[in-house]
Amino acid sequence: MGVLTILIALGVLMYMAYRGITLLILAPVMAILAAALSGGLPLFAAYTQIFMSNMGDFIIAFFPLFLLGAIFGKLMDDSGSAKAIADAIIRWLGAEQAILAVVLCCAVLTYGGVSLFVVAFAIYPVAASLFRDANIPKRLIPASMALGAFTFTMSALPGSPAIQNAIPMPFFGTTAFAAPGLGIIAAVIMLTFGIWWLSRQLALAHSGNEGYGNHDDAVPESDLEIREGALRDGYDIRELEHDRSQQAALPTLASAIAPVIAVVLVNFLFVQFIVPLMDTSYLSQPKFGSTDIDAVRGVWAIIAALLAAILLLVALNWSRFESLQASLDQGANASVLPIANTASLVGFGAVIAALPAFQTISEALVSLGEANPLLSLAVAVNILSAVTGSASGGMSIALEALGPTYVQLAEAQNISLEAMHRVTSISSGALDTLPHNGAVITVLSICKLNHKQSYRDMFVVAIVGPMIALAGIILLASVFGGF
Repeated sequence: MGVLTILIALGVLMYMAYRGITLLILAPVMAILAAALSGGLPLFAAYTQIFMSNMGDFIIAFFPLFLLGAIFGKLMDDSGSAKAIADAIIRWLGAEQAILAVVLCCAVLTYGGVSLFVVAFAIYPVAASLFRDANIPKRLIPASMALGAFTFTMSALPGSPAIQNAIPMPFFGTTAFAAPGLGIIAAVIMLTFGIWWLSRQLALAHSGNEGYGNHDDAVPESDLEIREGALRDGYDIRELEHDRSQQAALPTLASAIAPVIAVVLVNFLFVQFIVPLMDTSYLSQPKFGSTDIDAVRGVWAIIAALLAAILLLVALNWSRFESLQASLDQGANASVLPIANTASLVGFGAVIAALPAFQTISEALVSLGEANPLLSLAVAVNILSAVTGSASGGMSIALEALGPTYVQLAEAQNISLEAMHRVTSISSGALDTLPHNGAVITVLSICKLNHKQSYRDMFVVAIVGPMIALAGIILLASVFGGF
């Protein structure tokens, strides 16, 4: 009965999130409902001492990444740097490679730290023009954007500042560059498979005389459906949109790409060269959390990288900002809802993990982990990401509940914690992209398409491809370890 209660709470959470109920209300209500139905926890204590405590811990640990990431994305958009990069890639590849061009545009921007929501708004008008000119079915635009924006750059490529690559760091004592070889292999699998599938679909469409179709290509920035879809996953589009007609001349490619390169380069240099020179013995003191450098170096590196990239971006584009203060304010404001939503899921997961019945689920996963902790971890993260419709939320719930157990299992079986990090990250970005995922809903809304028209191809490139890559790296890591 206790396990059934947990499944009911998770199922209602998934359904109501799909219906657009904010997680700020939904997550605590479902947590208290689970506690009430199971009778395993006092309700007020479950909310104040478990839910809120764990929610607060997540915000304390990761708020700087959400804040700086949102500001960086807003500045990249307002300066015209995002569009300049997209234009350069398109000129380089040509209109005949429209699908690959859109994928790479999204990939470069998201790998550099730009929010996928900002990328979606920036790239869609370009994609629509390219696909229309090349007579490629418009229904393939969402899948092309999904492949570039929320697959390999989000979870696989080493050095990515994406929160999905950052959350595992404190649990495993790793950095954003954990298991770079495994990550690159996974990224190549995802990209190759995704491009193959989209090319195959294009060939089938052309053989059936299907072209772009009759569509309204205007970007529906004021469409309420878009706002609801974006809010569901944590972004207030009103904080991100702007009037492009007032934008100054675009920067050169060198100026536009320099901050993106800076994010990855500073991240790497900080971890490899700066941290070893620092005296961090003070971290063992209670006032600093009685921790060590392994637990914080990854987060510190991403903070330093995003801060350096923001300063460089402002310096290179000072004259292009109509109001730098307004851009900073809007970016900062846009960071609050995403972290609050994700932290609410963390609080929900903590309450579920505290229920007596969760011990049954935990024992089942741990028993699977005794054979292969990598496989057990992948199953747990995939299931929870699927139910919540959130990569970061599902991963956080799994790690908060079972992270220390998986560390012990990995150490007992001499499995690399870097491999555990990479498997966790990639797992979070597989089954999360189900129809109720906020990013899926938002991209479809921006493109003025529906699930029936475009979701099948999104499913293949954003779920099937990552699952194939995940299976591959689990096999490689089981045989060769983390590399």
